[in-house]
Amino acid sequence: MNKVRRLLAGAGSLAAAAALIAGTVTTASAASAAPNDPPKGVTPAYYDLVGVGSNTTQYVMDQITTLFNGTVKVHNPSHPKFYTFDAVKPGTSANSVTNIVPKAGCKTMVRPNGSSAGITALDTSQVIKVNGKFYPCVNFARSSRARKSSDPKAGKGGVEFVAFARDAITWAVNAKTNDAPKSLNLAQLKGIFTCKITNWKSVGGKNAAIKVYLPQPGSGTLATWETFMGITTPGSCISQAPEENEGTYPGFKAANAIAIYSIGAYVSQKYHSAACGKTPTKTQNQFGCNTTGVLALKAISGQNPMTTAKVPVINPHFPSNFFRVIYNVVQWAPNTSNHMTSAMNAIFGRTGYLCKSKTAQQQIRNYGFIVSSLCGSTS
Repeated sequence: MNKVRRLLAGAGSLAAAAALIAGTVTTASAASAAPNDPPKGVTPAYYDLVGVGSNTTQYVMDQITTLFNGTVKVHNPSHPKFYTFDAVKPGTSANSVTNIVPKAGCKTMVRPNGSSAGITALDTSQVIKVNGKFYPCVNFARSSRARKSSDPKAGKGGVEFVAFARDAITWAVNAKTNDAPKSLNLAQLKGIFTCKITNWKSVGGKNAAIKVYLPQPGSGTLATWETFMGITTPGSCISQAPEENEGTYPGFKAANAIAIYSIGAYVSQKYHSAACGKTPTKTQNQFGCNTTGVLALKAISGQNPMTTAKVPVINPHFPSNFFRVIYNVVQWAPNTSNHMTSAMNAIFGRTGYLCKSKTAQQQIRNYGFIVSSLCGSTS
C-alpha cells in the first residue's frame, strides 16, 4: 500500500491538526458525524484501530470492541481503542449506500458492505500524517471468508488473515410453508445452486420451480458458499437478496424459495437476541436483533445444522465441508513473527484479548460461533 500517495491533503490545516492531536472527537457537524457504530457522538482518534467489512461478524466484533475499550484506562497513541463500523448503517435499509468518517481527520468514504469490500477498503485506505507518523484510516477488515487469489498477498504492502473462530453455513427455506424436502446432500445442493436442478420434485420435494436467492455481491458468506458449490459464475436462476443473514426479505415468503444462512448468525439472532425494535435484556446480546424472519435452517445429508438443546449451538456433527473459519484481516507488518503490529497483536494475536480473554471467548459463543484453537493464527 502506497501510504504517501494516499496521504490526506487537508490534514495539515491548524484546525484539522488540533482535532487530530486532541484524540477522540466527541462533537461533529451533521455532515461529517460518524453513525452510531462507534458509540453515539464518538469519532475514533487518528491512532485508534478501526475496522469495516463482514455482516456475519459485525455484532460479535461490536461487542468485543465495547469490552476491550472498557479495559483502556489511559487513551493515547500507546493505548489505542478499537471500533468497527457495521456493514449497513444501523436503522437504514439493507440496500442503502451510506458514508462513514472512520477517524478524526479522515475523509468521508462509502461504508464497506461485506468481507470483500472491507478488505478492499483496508488495502486502499486513506492515510493521515500526525507528528511525522502515518496512520491508516482503516486498520482491519472483518472477513467471513478465507483469502482469495484476488486479495492482496501476504507480504510487504499486503495483508494477513487472522483467524478468530469457526462458523458453518447451510440452506434455508420458509419455516411454515415450503416445497423442499427435509434434507439435501452436497450433490443436490450443487445442482440447485448451479441451476442444473430447477424443480423441487427432482430432489424429493414438491412439483414446483425452485427460486434461488444468494446474498449481496462482496459477501463473505456468498464467496464461501460459491466455493462449497463450485460456482464460478452465478447462473440465470439466481436472484440477489439485499443482505446476507436476514430472513426478512419478502421473496423468502414464497414456498419455492431457497437461501443460505450463517448458522452462527442464526443461533445468535434466534436464541440470544432481542426482537428488532426492542431493547435487549441483560442476558441477551447487546448488538444485533432477530432478523431470521420467515426462514428456517435445513439439514444436509441428514444432519441438522443446530443441536437440539433449548438454546442450541452449531451441530458439531454437521458435515465438515460446510464449516468455515472467520477472520479479521490486518495490514502485513515486517519484523514480527506473525506479521502483525504490536497494537494488532494485543487484540487479535494468539495471546491477545480476543483469543485469551475468557470474557471475549464467551462472547464468541454468545454470538453463535465456535471458539477455536486457530484463534490468532495467520495466513
